[in-house]
Amino acid sequence: MVTMSAAPLMHGTGQFSALNALASGGCVVTLVNRKFDVVELFETIQHRKVNNLIIVGQAFAGPMLDQLEEDPGRFDTSSLLMMVSSGVMWSKENKAGLLKHIPQVALFDSFGSSEAVGMGGSVSVAGQAEQTARFALGANCAVFTDDGRRVEPGSGEQGMVAVGGFIPLGYYKDEAKTAATFRTYEGRRWSVPGDFAEVNSDGSLKLLGRGSVCINTGGEKVFPEEVEEALKTHPLVRDAVAVGLPDPRFGETICAVVEAEDGASPSLAELSEHVKQHLAAYKAPRNLVLVDTIGRAPNGKVDYKRLKGHAVDTVGATKGIGQ
Repeated sequence: MVTMSAAPLMHGTGQFSALNALASGGCVVTLVNRKFDVVELFETIQHRKVNNLIIVGQAFAGPMLDQLEEDPGRFDTSSLLMMVSSGVMWSKENKAGLLKHIPQVALFDSFGSSEAVGMGGSVSVAGQAEQTARFALGANCAVFTDDGRRVEPGSGEQGMVAVGGFIPLGYYKDEAKTAATFRTYEGRRWSVPGDFAEVNSDGSLKLLGRGSVCINTGGEKVFPEEVEEALKTHPLVRDAVAVGLPDPRFGETICAVVEAEDGASPSLAELSEHVKQHLAAYKAPRNLVLVDTIGRAPNGKVDYKRLKGHAVDTVGATKGIGQ
C-alpha cells in the first residue's frame, strides 16, 4: 500500500498513519510544499499511485472537492482506495461530493485524539455518505456524565466521551492536566480528553464538540462545531468559526467569524436564518465578523483564542450587532 499523509507529520493524524503504514511494510509519500496545495496533492496521487490518503477533515476535503468540481477529469485518482480523516469535522455533503468524483474510494472518518485513540469511526462509500459527526462507538469507548454514569442510548443526555484499554500514563510533568484527563469510572481508568456527545438510540455517537470552547448563552450550552458545520453549508461561506462574545444579559452570545467565497459578502441576517434551518434558533449567530482567512494551522486546527479576540475587538469597535 502507498500511503500519503497530506497532514503534517507533527500532527497525530499524519504521524500515527505514517507509522502504521511503515509498520505494515507499506510506502509513505509526503508533499513537498510547506503549505497545502490541492493541485500538488492530486498530481502526487496520480504520479505516485497513492492508495491511502490521510487528511484532516473539511480543511483539506473542502479544497479537494472545489478542485474536482472546477476541473473534473483533470487528475487520475483511480489508484485511491481509502481516504482517512481525523481531527476536524467532515461534512456529509463534502463526502457525497468526493464520492461522486472518486466512486471507488472508501471514506473513513475517525474520531479520536492523541491521548484517546479509537473513540469511534464511520465509513462512507458511493451512494451512502454518513452524517456529519455521527460515529460508531469504538470497542473501548463509552460516554459518561459528570457524576460518572454511562449515558443511556436514546436518552438525549449529554456526556463526555471516554476511552479505556491501552491509554497513556499521563502528560509529562503536568499532574493537574493528567488528573483532569485520566479518570476512573466503574473501577477502571479512562482517557477523557473533553469531547461531549450524545448516544443515539442505535448506540452510535452524536459528537457535539470540545467542552473547552463551549459557548454558554442564556444558560444553554452551544458547541461551536455544530454552528460552524451549519454555516459552512451556506453557498457563500468557504470556512467559518463560532465564538462566544461577552454579553451582560446572556453571558455570551454567538458570533460567526466567516471566510466568505471570493467576491461574496454574506449578511448576518441570511446566515442566521440559514443556521436556524439546521439548528435551534438560540444557536444562530447574533454577530458576524468577516475575515480574509480563518487562518487554520497546517494540521487544519483553529486558534479559537485568537479569533475570539479578533471578534471582540471588531464588534466592540463597530459598536453594533451584525458587523
